[in-house]
Amino acid sequence: MSLPTRAASGTTRYSTVAIILHWMVALGILILIVMGLVMDHLHLDAMRVFQLYQLHKSIGITVMFLIALRIGWHLTHRAPALPTDMPPLEKKGAHLVHLALYGVQVLLPLSGWAMVSASVLGIPTVLFGTILWPDLPVLSTLSDKAPVEAVLKVLHHWAAWGLLALITLHVAAALRHQFVLHDQVLRQMLPSFRASSTSCYKGENP
Repeated sequence: MSLPTRAASGTTRYSTVAIILHWMVALGILILIVMGLVMDHLHLDAMRVFQLYQLHKSIGITVMFLIALRIGWHLTHRAPALPTDMPPLEKKGAHLVHLALYGVQVLLPLSGWAMVSASVLGIPTVLFGTILWPDLPVLSTLSDKAPVEAVLKVLHHWAAWGLLALITLHVAAALRHQFVLHDQVLRQMLPSFRASSTSCYKGENP
């Protein structure tokens, strides 16, 4: 899930910071999706649901900050180029999927934050049981919150399913590059633990 930027000459891997942020965001999103499915489809007692919602919001806000850091990093650090023999149409599709991934990743936490802010229940968000997180202005002071909350709930729900579909497509494409095309695309974003591996990628950003 890498924001496309111009490739620097000789850059064959993503930077260490980009790799760390990528996998932290990926893990956070996976946890949030599982939690969302559990909250929507399992019959849990009210206290357990409340605890899960608070944790879901805490992780969601954390992932929102990580996504902002990723975007900032990629805007200032060039990414490796796609394979030169990759058809132009595939390159265009890859860029569009990457942009869609980032767009939905931004939309999802913002819509969740907005939904909580417009909630008729008015339950405060306390990040990891420690930090009181504010509601969005205007939404928290609406005189009739119910219809706004309902719209935001639908938006958040379908954005989550849209993100899951994009992630599935993204993972399938990465596996195709690795096991069918046998190129370096997937390995550009995998952590490298061996000295021999890092020596092969002299163009890695610091």
